[in-house]
Amino acid sequence: MQRRTIAPIFLVGLVLLAGCLSAPLQTTADGGADGINATNATTVSTTGTGEVTADADLAVVSIAVTTTADSADEARGTVADDVAAVRAALTDAGIAEDAVQTTGFNIYPEYDYSGQERELLGYRAAHTLRVEVAPDRAGEVIDLAVGAGASEIRGVAFTLTDEKRAELREEALTRAVDSAKADADSVASAADLTVTGVHTATVGGSASPGPYPVAYAEDAARASSGSTELSPGPVTVSATVQMVYEAESE
Repeated sequence: MQRRTIAPIFLVGLVLLAGCLSAPLQTTADGGADGINATNATTVSTTGTGEVTADADLAVVSIAVTTTADSADEARGTVADDVAAVRAALTDAGIAEDAVQTTGFNIYPEYDYSGQERELLGYRAAHTLRVEVAPDRAGEVIDLAVGAGASEIRGVAFTLTDEKRAELREEALTRAVDSAKADADSVASAADLTVTGVHTATVGGSASPGPYPVAYAEDAARASSGSTELSPGPVTVSATVQMVYEAESE
């Protein structure tokens, strides 16, 4: 009767010990074609995340030129003239032409629906531009664009160039792998095992918001009579890896 009482308690103890491990252990049997001399292969699975924070090296300013006129052609012509003036102001300031790109254009009628029948008020045209410059020139771009006829500044984002983002992601991946390896070593040690190599590795996507890591401006224009000053925040690049390590008994 005493043996029947102790055995379940011992099994519960094993289950509780297994629940304390921070990563799963898995044992599989590998053998030859004839099934003889099979050996047990133990693996430890972990996930690691790495982050790198840096100052932005690219500012993206979204500019819109809009107008309303009695006819669609008049609205189009007014917007075309204003956009040309904005482009000229930016170019004269030394901003490359290929750094200014159109991101949207539309013309549509506007109606008043307050009466029993809708009444045509006019036609609205809008042309949006994307301007890429160094972060310290973002405020200057805003001032130049508005001074030349831009109607709206639809946003400023501080982010990273492709080269800088690739450099930081490589560093983030290194940190993620180091984190995963440290967890695997801890789990293996707790189970009286030693990690002997990598079985598989899978790279996850970036954890940063959006397709690109972005930090938005914290401060808007200070005063209408002064120059626009912006304070970009830091940009964080994240990477995640799922690692499976081979392990053997110590």
